[in-house]
Amino acid sequence: MLKVKTTLAATAFAIAGSAAFADNHGGMGTIVDIAAADERFTTLVAAVTAADLVETLSSEGPFTVFAPTNDAFAALPEGTVEGLLEPDAKGDLTNVLLYHVVSGKVMSGDIAIGTTAVPTALEGSNVCVTLDGGVMLDDGSGMMANVIIADIEASNGVIHVIDKVILPGNDVSCD
Repeated sequence: MLKVKTTLAATAFAIAGSAAFADNHGGMGTIVDIAAADERFTTLVAAVTAADLVETLSSEGPFTVFAPTNDAFAALPEGTVEGLLEPDAKGDLTNVLLYHVVSGKVMSGDIAIGTTAVPTALEGSNVCVTLDGGVMLDDGSGMMANVIIADIEASNGVIHVIDKVILPGNDVSCD
């Protein structure tokens, strides 16, 4: 249940960021501004709001956000998103969302082809980011998330739109 709740929150945040990046390549607003302006990230924005992360993700940063779309959230098991948005699941939601955020501004070109970067998410776990035929994330569950829109710049970082919600709590091996 914790993994599902955590994943839902992260996905919501990711979704909010992806749409904004796709439509606002100029980086005029913050990560939250960009996500909130794009209807593809309504679930992510709702999750970020429920987790009280709007102020954090609107701060100076910089942050790199791997933002799941509404479709990515919808692909989660039935009831997952709704469960994560319950007030008593706020901690799980926060962990899921922060698993989609790393400190610093990491552009897709910062990763060499055929290599893996292992940043630590703000949630505290490692995330494997691989560039081999495209940018992908591995949460250790065997399910890879693909970056479908990269390098959407914001005033406080960058958003990479992903097609799946990744969940913390797995043993990530980036070999």
